[in-house]
Amino acid sequence: MEKQPNDTSSGAPWLFDRVRNILESARAGVARTVNTAQVMANWLIGREIVEEEQRGKRRADYGKQLVAQLSERLTAVYGKGWSVQNLFYMKQFYQSYPRLLPDGGMFHAAGGESPHAAILHAARGESATMSSLSQEAWQPGELHAHLSWTHYRTLLRVGRPEARDFYEIEAIRNAWSARELERQINSFLFDRLLKSRDRQGLMRLAMRGQEVTQPIDALKDPMVLEFLDLPESPRLVESKLEQALISNLQAFLLELGKGFAFVSRQERITLDGDHFYIDLVFYHIVLKCYVLIDLKVGKLTHGDLGQIQFYVNYYDRERRTEGDNPTLGLILCSDKNDSVVKYTLGEQQERNIFTSRYQLYLPTEEELQRELNRELRYLSPAAPKPARKRTPKDEDHQP
Repeated sequence: MEKQPNDTSSGAPWLFDRVRNILESARAGVARTVNTAQVMANWLIGREIVEEEQRGKRRADYGKQLVAQLSERLTAVYGKGWSVQNLFYMKQFYQSYPRLLPDGGMFHAAGGESPHAAILHAARGESATMSSLSQEAWQPGELHAHLSWTHYRTLLRVGRPEARDFYEIEAIRNAWSARELERQINSFLFDRLLKSRDRQGLMRLAMRGQEVTQPIDALKDPMVLEFLDLPESPRLVESKLEQALISNLQAFLLELGKGFAFVSRQERITLDGDHFYIDLVFYHIVLKCYVLIDLKVGKLTHGDLGQIQFYVNYYDRERRTEGDNPTLGLILCSDKNDSVVKYTLGEQQERNIFTSRYQLYLPTEEELQRELNRELRYLSPAAPKPARKRTPKDEDHQP
């Protein structure tokens, strides 16, 4: 007969693990339920304010007085958290997410339900009624248990509906914290991904989030590295940039995007006694290929492009295994000349070699727009020069 472990002497680690799993699951469930109830309550409060304002819409100052009085009374009863600004956020929440709750937030039971009972009823039924992102029932703009009130407050800052839908999908799919969501919005992730897409690509981003089916889908230009806390300086060296990226690897992986897995740094290649070093090596689990990253602190040169091509060719011949797709090369540089890239690589090589600028600070909307306009000029064919208006003097000189 097999001897049973001694629970007393060993501390029953298997029992502890099971109990811990139960407690952690319960805590997570309680947190989700509380978050969901708070989101629903704030939406319902926003609806009440909007509907009351509409009843008194003939008075221009009615809305401000209404919210100010409500804030004063709620603060007297419930304490902090009911400022005029917070109540306006709840009003904006309802107006921006009119489809958040099914049937407009009206939950009916036998004899009807009070708003408080409706909130508790919906929160308790979360597991049965809340759809995960993989289920077709959920759509952006509808309540999701993984988004807290802080998430929604952050999303309210995004004015364009298609961009807000994108960030909503990605926050759920990637389990972004509210802080991570704010960072992605501040770095204009939607616009950076949109740069190489047409109108149909825009709609896919808004409806499905980021889908990686080809290399260009997984890469961004520019790459925002403000989390490194490095100053813009001509004295910055590549080794310091590399060390900063490794020290902030989790944030760097978030900026790289979905699918990237870190493999190695300063990987050595030896050919006939000569040593070469690849700065960073990643593997992309969706594209199923290696991604080699070369760091350049100065302006990109044609020699840099030849070097990354050499690394890619070596990896394809010596490291690539069955099931791996062709290796990708990415140069992160502080500046580049797109014409040099185009004429050095040619159309054939642009399929597996890419270049991205990096920025050590969060861009402003104006800076990003200038970058997008510059890229559009590069991608668009040269426009024909407008014909010069003929003058009487031109007529006199006709042959």
